[in-house]
Amino acid sequence: MSPMAVETTTTTTTITAKTHPDLLYVHRSPKAFASSAISQTDLPAGAVFTKITTATPAPKAYTSVQTGADTHIELNSDLVFINHSCTPSLVFDMHNMEVRVVDERPLNKGDTLTFFYPSTEWDMDQPFECACGAGEGKCLGRISGAKDMSDEQLKGFWLNPHIEELKRGQRV
Repeated sequence: MSPMAVETTTTTTTITAKTHPDLLYVHRSPKAFASSAISQTDLPAGAVFTKITTATPAPKAYTSVQTGADTHIELNSDLVFINHSCTPSLVFDMHNMEVRVVDERPLNKGDTLTFFYPSTEWDMDQPFECACGAGEGKCLGRISGAKDMSDEQLKGFWLNPHIEELKRGQRV
């Protein structure tokens, strides 16, 4: 086990210590896939929330984040509790290995921390029916990765370079 008390297997990550206590609070839920992360800080739109420093290469899994066309990482931190939303508060920039506040609005202490999963994921290990609460016309419904989404659905979302490249290849 690492000094941060993070244990990773090929299918799951167990966080036994807070890795970003000044930035987020993990709201644990007894329901499967219902835990979440809550901001502990105020930041302006576009600001760096944190650098991703504890990641390790990993196979594709429901807890992994895609970093390239064929590469994934495990975050090995409490960042794993940042869930999906169709109106995200954060951007996971895997090219620069950082998490940023979205450009559209600031982040406030108490906000739920979310990111748009298709911005990193081409073909998700575990697709799901979105319940982000973004509202009619904003929530995209079934989330399975950028591969299954139209250019129109992705319009307006920040996308990682590997997702943009894969979408270009899909159009050819």
